[in-house]
Amino acid sequence: MKISITQIKKLRSETGAGINDIKSALEEAKGDETKAKEQLRKKGFEKADKKASREIKAGRVFSYVHHSGTVGAMITLGCETDFVAKTDEFQLLGRELAMQAASMKPENKEEFLKQDYIRDPQKTIETLIKEVIAKTGENCQLLDFKRFEV
Repeated sequence: MKISITQIKKLRSETGAGINDIKSALEEAKGDETKAKEQLRKKGFEKADKKASREIKAGRVFSYVHHSGTVGAMITLGCETDFVAKTDEFQLLGRELAMQAASMKPENKEEFLKQDYIRDPQKTIETLIKEVIAKTGENCQLLDFKRFEV
């Protein structure tokens, strides 16, 4: 089966995976993009698990305040380098985690990580973070969060 450049580009933009990994996944899945994405996702999660012990030296603080002004949250999201902290993926993750913390009232970090993601209940917050780790190639961790309500 011949793998097209169009398929590779599409999966690269969707997953952020390396070209060789995408090509291998498509070949193994016999051109089925859905199966290839699932293989890439599993491989990315395996890589993310290996990176979990790497030292966090950078990160950002993110906040979210509901339009009513009565609920808000702040989170601290860590990563290995300032370069990754500035990426669109990391920034989006931070904003989404702050919104999640404000909306879902987690009691502690462990509960927060196990919650279903409000925008996609098929994913947990832990899965969402692992997806960013797979894309950026760096360890990313929710370091702390605080929820506020009037």
